Amino acid sequence: MMATKDIIDTLAGIEPGTALDGIRARRLQARENAQKSYLSLFEPIDAGDFSLVERAAVALFVIGLHREPNVAAFYRGKLAATADGARLAKAIEAEIGRGETSGPYGAYPSGPLSVENTAGLIYRVSAEGKSVLGARLAAALEHAHLLVFRPRDAASGDMKALLAAGWSDTGIVTFSQLVAFLSFQVRVVTGLRVLGASLGTASAAAGA
Repeated sequence: MMATKDIIDTLAGIEPGTALDGIRARRLQARENAQKSYLSLFEPIDAGDFSLVERAAVALFVIGLHREPNVAAFYRGKLAATADGARLAKAIEAEIGRGETSGPYGAYPSGPLSVENTAGLIYRVSAEGKSVLGARLAAALEHAHLLVFRPRDAASGDMKALLAAGWSDTGIVTFSQLVAFLSFQVRVVTGLRVLGASLGTASAAAGA
């Protein structure tokens, strides 16, 4: 079986033998660990009670919130390839529009850092969205929005909302890992693209 191409290379448009490929090769362990994380989260041998459809749906929402269209297109395609994925993708894209904001924001415990408290959107899935996504995915999107934009506001009550929607403890742990990985992935991909553009500009200048 052919190994899955390195996901960060794919999303950043890195080709073998290029300058960016050489830069990534200098940190081979980090490169391999990121790929292993992707495979364990999105191509697991056993998805357990966090289905591959749900994983792709959450990924599309999280990347959409980060406003990274090329990466979002990858996860949109991943979701669309699943049963009923096209219908779910349409509903999720509508929810991305409802959830777009800037952050992070939220409140610190009472103390010196309280001066940095910032109010912001408390996102809730629309009634139309819930009718398509169902209780589990609706709760997942609301929690993902919390983790992306209001991580310091996360509390035990938020976990209870996931449990009430049918998520297991194990599923919640994997879900949290997936959201954290996506935030890491999009930052790395964006950084590599900027670096690649600067290297291309420098090469063009040198050849002028």
